Amino acid sequence: MMLLKRSFIVATTLLTGMVFTQQAIAAIALDRTRVIFNGADKSVSLNVSNQNKDLPYLAQGWMEDINGQKVESPLIVLPPIQRIEPGDKSQIKIQGLPDVAKLPQDRESVFYFNLREIPPRSDKPNVLQIALQTRIKLFYRPAAIYATQTDLTNPWQEKITLTKKGDTYQVNNPTPYFVTIVDGLTGLKGESLAGFTPLMIDPKSSADLNLKASAFGASPVLSYINDYGGRPRLKFSCSGNDCKVVETDIGN
Repeated sequence: MMLLKRSFIVATTLLTGMVFTQQAIAAIALDRTRVIFNGADKSVSLNVSNQNKDLPYLAQGWMEDINGQKVESPLIVLPPIQRIEPGDKSQIKIQGLPDVAKLPQDRESVFYFNLREIPPRSDKPNVLQIALQTRIKLFYRPAAIYATQTDLTNPWQEKITLTKKGDTYQVNNPTPYFVTIVDGLTGLKGESLAGFTPLMIDPKSSADLNLKASAFGASPVLSYINDYGGRPRLKFSCSGNDCKVVETDIGN
């Protein structure tokens, strides 16, 4: 599962003599690859910048639920659209509405924040204008389970376990947080396993890895994404069919 997704949206298409311009290069950039919304706060602000030094761009933001449906509650993006001058920076605020209190308070909820750049209309003929769209996860973390410094020093991801079922590993997440596993490796300093499919495990639930257990060897190693976009690695030791984390590495 990709942490950050970019898609291409064709703004104008002229089939005859079609050319690409510099406007096809990403202009609007975010300062992060995921958002943690502290339930004790009313909002969270994101920094955005226009990397294009010559042209102004519009930045349009909105929220989606876990199913990819656009929503305007319990979180809303302000302003929903704004103009950012060449080389300038700005902020986008994700505001919590009263309905945020209806979200589960004993575990995280996940949403998607979308940011679309809209290029200025070209005054040149036969130009294909392409707008880039960024989509990142937003985790609403209720105040009751908001991570303390102790939690960050001893990450909850280290509490996950593996259960061997036949030639498949089941990943068990006993925590109230989402855990995103992005890679399986041959060792803490090893290479990625070919064909591994990333997965996000809901709070207090389990999910199966797509590769056979035999592909991981005697000591499985998994990589997850932390709050800061880093990819620490977890090494498991197995006794019978049950595996626990015994060693970690900061990864990259």
